[in-house]
Amino acid sequence: MPREQEMKANLQNYLDGFNEGDSEKVISLFAEDARVEDPVGSDPLKGIASIASFFQQSVPSVKRLELAAPIRGSHSNSAAMAFNIYVEIEGKESVIRCIDVMTFNDDGFIIDMKAYWGPEDIQS
Repeated sequence: MPREQEMKANLQNYLDGFNEGDSEKVISLFAEDARVEDPVGSDPLKGIASIASFFQQSVPSVKRLELAAPIRGSHSNSAAMAFNIYVEIEGKESVIRCIDVMTFNDDGFIIDMKAYWGPEDIQS
């Protein structure tokens, strides 16, 4: 099981990858057989090829990510973070308030990511 410190560091690396505009940094955090559901309720992406395509499109579209609270660990192999996503939607500066919960394999790679946000969490 990955250590709590390692999981928190990987979530920070996720934020840093977005803020640096480095989709490859973000993609490198995921296991080959990972699953991403962003937002929860949408069809999940399965496997690194689908996940890579998703982040290659989404990273450049985000102006920045900003933590809303400290990254949280767990007594297991998951960690979570509440953060704000600053983007432009239909020509307007917008903020999406999001919580991501990520589960890690024994090697410290993300195997499951769930992004919790809904229409009411988008503010223009």
